[in-house]
Amino acid sequence: MLRFFAPLIAPFVGALFVLSLLWAVVMSPHAPAIHLASEEFHLAPKPIHYSFEGPLGRYDNQQLQRGFQVYKEVCSACHSMRLVAFRDLEEIGFNKPEVKALAKGWATETPSLNPDTGEAATRKSLPSDYIPGPYPNEIAARAGNNNALPPDMSLLAKAREGGPAYIASLVTGYADVPADLKKAFPDFNVPPGLHYNPYFANLNIAMPPPLTADGQVTYADGTKATRLQMATDVSAFLMWAAEPKLENRKRTGLAVVGYLIIATLLAFAAYRNIWHGKKH
Repeated sequence: MLRFFAPLIAPFVGALFVLSLLWAVVMSPHAPAIHLASEEFHLAPKPIHYSFEGPLGRYDNQQLQRGFQVYKEVCSACHSMRLVAFRDLEEIGFNKPEVKALAKGWATETPSLNPDTGEAATRKSLPSDYIPGPYPNEIAARAGNNNALPPDMSLLAKAREGGPAYIASLVTGYADVPADLKKAFPDFNVPPGLHYNPYFANLNIAMPPPLTADGQVTYADGTKATRLQMATDVSAFLMWAAEPKLENRKRTGLAVVGYLIIATLLAFAAYRNIWHGKKH
């Protein structure tokens, strides 16, 4: 008798389980929606135009050189660029003597080894060296930044949603907590050591404002160094660092598109020539 009913038990139990789940979903009270301050007050990047945008866009070497100057004088105090070598700067218009001088005069020397003892040492950088970071290791970097690790900037413009516009918006976006936010979220506060920035995902960022005033950097080409100008320039430089072959890629893409268009026209002409005057 048991063997007769056994094949019917499993489907019955499964159906009962499914009905129980449906009952729980339909009859259980819905949890109230949770609204976060970061959802309502987080801002999208500012609409900043760059010369390299679009299929025909190109890097502006003067802007990239200004951006490098901002990185050198402001950002390099905390952030590394371990994937960019000094000699790569020749691609943005610096000549060989200038690159050699930049490497030799860099604030942080390149890690090396004492040739006599084999112990760790440092030396003046060479054009072939990668730009050395300000800290010898992650522990030192965290110790100098309230336990926050400053990200390497080599690929930052490609690693962040919004790209260079996000970076420019972030470094100029520091502000006081708005009254509307305090009214809507009375419990919201900026923890000690953090700073309110509506362009950062959770509104509170560990990095202090890097660009504090107009004229913080004196540009060699005479461009007025407003905070937005410096932010736009350094974010353009970081875009080049993340994608230095952008112009080559665009040229290759245009050449391929042109080839495909010509090949399509020739194929269509051949088709018309072969089938001209013939009945189907």
